[in-house]
Amino acid sequence: MTSELPILTWPDALREAAFWRWFTPLAQALQLDARTLVPASADASFRRYFRVQGASGISRIVMDAPPPQEDVRPFVDLAGRIQAAGLHAPEVLAVDEALGFVLLEDLGDSLYLTALQRAAPAEADRLMREATAALLQFQQRVDGSGLPAYDEALLRRELALFPEWCVGREHGITWTFAQAATWQRVCDALVASALAQPQAVVHRDWMPRNLMLTTPNPGILDFQDAVVGPVTYDIASQLRDAFVSWDEAQEIDWAARWWQQARAAGLFGEHEMAADFGETWRALEWMGLQRHIKVLGIFCRLKHRDGKPAYSADLPRFFAYVTKVALRYRDLKPLIALIEPMTGTLTTTGFSMR
Repeated sequence: MTSELPILTWPDALREAAFWRWFTPLAQALQLDARTLVPASADASFRRYFRVQGASGISRIVMDAPPPQEDVRPFVDLAGRIQAAGLHAPEVLAVDEALGFVLLEDLGDSLYLTALQRAAPAEADRLMREATAALLQFQQRVDGSGLPAYDEALLRRELALFPEWCVGREHGITWTFAQAATWQRVCDALVASALAQPQAVVHRDWMPRNLMLTTPNPGILDFQDAVVGPVTYDIASQLRDAFVSWDEAQEIDWAARWWQQARAAGLFGEHEMAADFGETWRALEWMGLQRHIKVLGIFCRLKHRDGKPAYSADLPRFFAYVTKVALRYRDLKPLIALIEPMTGTLTTTGFSMR
């Protein structure tokens, strides 16, 4: 290292030294200018990303995924599977799996999220249709062999994040035995609904923040946690997102288009969802509710355990999603009494669209 190299923040000197030992010869071989390394982004995990410029004017992305907190092997594996399915995941150019460093194709910095927040309705509709087309291709063509199952144990572990981190840590509430029993019944209903759905490869975080405006469109990120599980999970994530919301009529329109194409592709098999959009919409809403409950727990965990409080600003949006769905279905209505102490008089109009 020389004084000309950029000043980057590292958790410790050993990690910093390991990075430069890996990156320096790689930069020389690929004509990357180490002096141009700058932070590109970070996410809710321990991963972070740097952007570096090359001699040809093409930038690259460096992923720093420190073990043992992170394992880059699922990311590298899924990137290959997604590309083999004809979709646009970043190409892996170099990797050290033991150290947790990866050099990637740069998909740019034009997030779907930003574009959707600024887009006129017609443009937003076009972008969401392109995302839906990519999702259908993902569900049909990505090889799911050997991927973990989105099974009952995983669904329940995710739901358990809510009482631990949101109810207990964020709001300081301890449920009574009766309240805990009510919670268990709601969880049982949500898990049963999820497990009864047709199965597909699930990205698990298919939302506008993880899609990029690219050619071909969209670029796909943050896919390392993919599993095989409920067919509605990813479309629910796309339509009812952490950072952008839509009028329900628009959600239903996009969901119906996905359903029609998924049915034509045989994704539902002989399941009743193939013949009944109403049943598909119910399953989608219940799947979205499971995800939103999980995310409420995750966002509070990020605040209290990981020192990342910014995510908690979106808690009202998720409580609004939960309230709207729980009020609609008899088996889910008991959830309202459990969340009221945390939401007060929150209604489904308590957050802004888009």
